[in-house]
Amino acid sequence: MATYMGPSQGTACCSKSIFRTITVWNVLQFFIRSRTRELKCVAFLVNFDKHQSPTVVFRNMSFQLAPKSISILSECRTVVFETAKVTAQYGSRTAKALESTNDIHRWKAFKEPIPEDISKAAYTGNQLFEHLSMTKDETDYLWYIVSYEYRPSDDGQLVLLNVESRAHVLHAFVNTEYVGSVHGSHDGPGNIILNTNISLKEGENTISLLSVMVGSPDSGAHMERRSFGIRKVSIQQGQQPLYLLNNELWGYQVGLYGEGKRIYTQEEASSVEWTEINNLTYHPLTWYKTTFAAPVGNDVVALNLTSMGKGEVWVNGESIGRYWVSFKAPSGQPSQSLYHIPQHFLKPIDNLLVLVEEIGGNPLEITLNTVSITTVCGNVNELSSPALHTQGKGPEVHLRCQRGKHISAIEFASYGNPAGDCTTFSTGSCHATLSESVVKQACIGKRGCSIPVSPARFGGDPCPGIQKSLLVVANCR
Repeated sequence: MATYMGPSQGTACCSKSIFRTITVWNVLQFFIRSRTRELKCVAFLVNFDKHQSPTVVFRNMSFQLAPKSISILSECRTVVFETAKVTAQYGSRTAKALESTNDIHRWKAFKEPIPEDISKAAYTGNQLFEHLSMTKDETDYLWYIVSYEYRPSDDGQLVLLNVESRAHVLHAFVNTEYVGSVHGSHDGPGNIILNTNISLKEGENTISLLSVMVGSPDSGAHMERRSFGIRKVSIQQGQQPLYLLNNELWGYQVGLYGEGKRIYTQEEASSVEWTEINNLTYHPLTWYKTTFAAPVGNDVVALNLTSMGKGEVWVNGESIGRYWVSFKAPSGQPSQSLYHIPQHFLKPIDNLLVLVEEIGGNPLEITLNTVSITTVCGNVNELSSPALHTQGKGPEVHLRCQRGKHISAIEFASYGNPAGDCTTFSTGSCHATLSESVVKQACIGKRGCSIPVSPARFGGDPCPGIQKSLLVVANCR
């Protein structure tokens, strides 16, 4: 068993208003803060190690820390809370597709207009304005519009558009035709850069750039110095000198046209002309709408948006949030594909579903799902702190299915030293033979149950001298 020495007696209690952090081998941290003028203090002992249970000598007292846990010490000496002894229930969810939206005749589409007339812009200026100063955080979107006079050369050289931005996403259009997108990442630099070859007509051309923020920063150092939006735009025609557009006359439109018209609401959806979806799947900057009936029952309702790219969803005029399923996690899968619809947003029938898709997706593959808790699990040690609502009792395993369901089967039960956790489990060297029968009698057919972690409940102590726990995995139906 590893032993780590904490701070000395002299540094254990801090002077007024001092907050000190001591890091030990990047495994343990002590957070110490004074609380009153009498120099009372509280300590947080943190074990980041997932496997080791080190003994910590802190202020000349020994404390054993469970793996991946935090212990809170009152007066820097008495353990009053330990996360490893929390007796909360663990549950696993199952999503079930109830309805597919693959009927092409039930969908309508509306192509978001690409602004190209600077004279109709809400704002103009001979500079590139900062994104958030224009949007005031009322929308994710800001259009930058500029004109470019093109004189083709005789050698037919390619024309390159270069855009540097500090927004999260950038979409580019030339003469209303989509030419490319780029987005940042958590690990990348602050700037995003779009380099793409474009086709121009002789004479005046319109370049429309859509700057997109996925929310705004609300913390961090020097926030007042942070700026977002497009920083530099240039045209490179063959071997000719780079033509910088920063100080040209720019037009600005705050938000999308469909946003301003509120076409995601029942009242305003008819304010634009919707068309058949036909060849408008996988089309950038397109709105889609359909209707659906709400599932019967109490299960959570969610949309599976795996087939889409990036955008936002509304149900009956209420936003259920942005989605960005095309931005994959390191595993190669989207970090989220199911999007919850609160029950109070829903009507029994004719629920209006509207999406705005930025980069292209297929709404015909969206599914309406129900999500339910199918497995509940409790893993409680005999030394665990009792739940708050059971003060005066010893530690117990508490299991409870969601409303409308009951415990139908006990998948695993062991009182002793079961191996594993709620996802992988097996009996250990110590196991009470009555474990399963006791748990079944207490829980089967009920919505919830409680089982004391006590040898008396299981016919006696199966292995004296060994610290025991009760691990129960149950199915809900």
